[in-house]
Amino acid sequence: MKKICTKDVISVQLMYKYLDWLDLTMQERVGDNFPIRTVSEITGVNSVTLRAWERRYGLIKPLRTPKGHRLYSQQDIQLIQDVLDRLSQGMSISQIARDILDKTSMDDGEHSDVWGQYCHHMIKAVCRFDEHALEAVYNDAMALYPVDVVTTRLIMPLLEQLGNRWQEKSGSVAEEHFFSVYLRNKLGARFHHQNLRNSGPKLIMACLPGEHHEFGILLFALTAHSKGYQVILLGADLPVTELIQVAERTDSQGIVLAGSASLNCDSISEDINLLTGTLSIPVFIGGDVSYACRDEIAQASAFPLGHDLVGSLYTIANRLNRSN
Repeated sequence: MKKICTKDVISVQLMYKYLDWLDLTMQERVGDNFPIRTVSEITGVNSVTLRAWERRYGLIKPLRTPKGHRLYSQQDIQLIQDVLDRLSQGMSISQIARDILDKTSMDDGEHSDVWGQYCHHMIKAVCRFDEHALEAVYNDAMALYPVDVVTTRLIMPLLEQLGNRWQEKSGSVAEEHFFSVYLRNKLGARFHHQNLRNSGPKLIMACLPGEHHEFGILLFALTAHSKGYQVILLGADLPVTELIQVAERTDSQGIVLAGSASLNCDSISEDINLLTGTLSIPVFIGGDVSYACRDEIAQASAFPLGHDLVGSLYTIANRLNRSN
């Protein structure tokens, strides 16, 4: 079977989103153009980021109504798709803008180094316990890049670096706790704000029983949000019996669980079998445990996801479409 690359996944998802929304938004069109809210829903790129791409880089130049409202053409939407494809390859938005606008290209290593610079500045801020500096870097990245790109290229590597600093005795527990509290507050606020606006398929998300580290599932929940999903987020170490009750009392279409490789595969198998044997909705397992216990997960009729955020959402969307 041909392996689906991230670029293909994003392109296919964007195409289907465009086709789905085309009929629904005809009444919002002005000629062959679309308002920014509709373009944001079609592409998954929030309006703040679209404005930043326009203002900072001149990357997209929408038309304006007499009242100053932005109107995007179908060519603009295709350009946004091209930008998303390039972002998924690790290019920086500044290099993409230069390439597309036929300006002087950057050095080969510069597009990947932008994430190294972000990470360096954030670690420096954490070491000084400087929330203002941390906030400035975080907001800059979130304004310019989609949530899944920031998560994959910045947040996850940063968490790994902080963990390594603590293990190597070059950092402190206080540093890790400082950033953990900051990130949990930021992600929690963003999660709550976006969850109220989404109307896509509803997913229950939680950590597997015995798993106390919830950043992975929270970051995945935010990525799902950016693609229009509704999420019931239940946090760390949730008993399977509680999950069953939540599923039975909601109209959720799937369950996503996450865990580390340290979890016991026999216990995981027992828990998942209870879920799949009781409920009729699909169960998905992500994180390191989806590699360590892959056979047990498959034998329990659940679906391993791995670490690829966009690829995992493609797997979920494909399975939900089959279930409907």
